Amino acid sequence: MAETDTRTLDTAGASLRYDVRPGTGTDDRPLLLIGSPMDASGFTTLASHFADRTVVTYDPRGVGRSERTDGAAESFPDEHADDLVRLIEALGSGPVDVFASSGGAVNALALVARRGDLVHTLVAHEPPTAQVVPDREAALGVCADVRETYLRDGWGAGMAKFIAVTSRTGPFPANWAEEPAPSPAAFGLPAEDDGSRDDPLLGQNMRGCTSYRPDFTALRAAPTRIVAAAGKESEGTFAARAAAAVAEGLGTPLAVFPSHHGGFLGGEFGQQGAPAEFAEALRATLDAPRD
Repeated sequence: MAETDTRTLDTAGASLRYDVRPGTGTDDRPLLLIGSPMDASGFTTLASHFADRTVVTYDPRGVGRSERTDGAAESFPDEHADDLVRLIEALGSGPVDVFASSGGAVNALALVARRGDLVHTLVAHEPPTAQVVPDREAALGVCADVRETYLRDGWGAGMAKFIAVTSRTGPFPANWAEEPAPSPAAFGLPAEDDGSRDDPLLGQNMRGCTSYRPDFTALRAAPTRIVAAAGKESEGTFAARAAAAVAEGLGTPLAVFPSHHGGFLGGEFGQQGAPAEFAEALRATLDAPRD
């Protein structure tokens, strides 16, 4: 893959850093990889499997190299969508293909609802929106409690609840608040509160991401081909259930990808998926003809 070109883009309330990896092939449509709050470094392995295409990655506002300039404590999908509109327009290449994962998939749905003309195909992998699952009220309460625990008790306590929530299979019960809180030690996390409250996952994006309601009317009307996807090993988890509900809202089948929520990871953040198989499935999905 050719040398990466790192660029800066000032948007409303943020200064974004994004990376452009020129491709060696003839496909001139860029592939934009979107995470949130994961930054561009999480896509290093996946990008290497698309050396024939121009691949664009970026750090969302308030994460990694992208600084917030508005002083706000939280970010919301519509803000991220506006950032993405400006980023795609700055590329000047016309509509892009998008692979978006987790919170990035929520932000990409907001992007397409607003400016579907900028996206040719979107693969939305496990978007964790509580608004679409059958146990909506309980799921919204659980997600809000994760953030409240972080703000009250610190990173270890908040992250322990986050891990318990994301790894749980099946609907959240109505009496979820009566369940004992997971111990940070059970996950190898610190129990002590260091006083910091700047975590981009638990503090900045948790509430906005999970409470976002996709605009299915706008999404179905968009010119974009949208594929909702979930990992084979994720079946029954919150994000996978949300992906299935998004597919239902779109009136399209759910695509099942190899591995789990981070199936594209090749050791980034100490996590291992099945990146070669994942990339193969993603390429096949992007290359499939429109119905």
